[in-house]
Amino acid sequence: MVETLLEVKNLTKTFRYRTGLFRRHQLDAVKPVSFTLQPKKTLAILGANGSGKSTLARMLSGVIEPTSGEILINAHKLSYGDYSYRSQRIRMIFQDPSTSLNPRQRIGQILDMPLILNTKLSPSEREKRINQTLRQVGLLPDHANYYPHMLASGQKQRVALARALILQPQIIVADEALASLDLSMRSQIINLMLELQEKHGISYIYVTQHLGMMKHISDQVLVMHQGEVVERGNTAEVLASPLHDITRKLIASHFGEALSAEAWRQDIT
Repeated sequence: MVETLLEVKNLTKTFRYRTGLFRRHQLDAVKPVSFTLQPKKTLAILGANGSGKSTLARMLSGVIEPTSGEILINAHKLSYGDYSYRSQRIRMIFQDPSTSLNPRQRIGQILDMPLILNTKLSPSEREKRINQTLRQVGLLPDHANYYPHMLASGQKQRVALARALILQPQIIVADEALASLDLSMRSQIINLMLELQEKHGISYIYVTQHLGMMKHISDQVLVMHQGEVVERGNTAEVLASPLHDITRKLIASHFGEALSAEAWRQDIT
């Protein structure tokens, strides 16, 4: 029997807003979405801007409250606002570390805060965890004394990854987390994340428009359009034989055509 780590049931998000004194509108940003994720597997959520993929990611990580539906991890239902329980199991890497890292805090302080809020570790134990995590992502313990502006973009992304790893979660949600990096640095971070997955059994959810990256790292894919999942399945099968027009257009815009077996073996980025 296949073990299920994460189960999402009919998750939705509706935004309601005013456009005048008496006029109210609503936007169904995410229509009912259901899926499962297994340990040590990677799910890619693919879609154009406005497809609802980032809203879905933010609901999974507890940043915003779902309108309806359920999120279960290890068969335990997550409640919005239960940050301590959720953050030790699901962590998020945001798109731009330059804006998500507090410029007034040293890297050590940034990594220490989740430990202070969510664990009972002593100061010496927290320092040990911080140093271990920095090494895990290819940085040095000395980097704990740096401020974000003292780091290169690739190093900032490693810090963002370290912040996600610091509570030793089972799932990491990455919302276009590698989009701002150049090809060489992106490849390094991808290889690092795959290495961490193999070593620690982490599951990933990647929110992306980058099909080349998704091709190499994901086991399953959800394709979203206007808040709906229009296609899902094994990544290789979806990219080789897309069924929905939206998926075909996304593939054509990146690869030019659906991927044949030969093209699938090539290192297309």
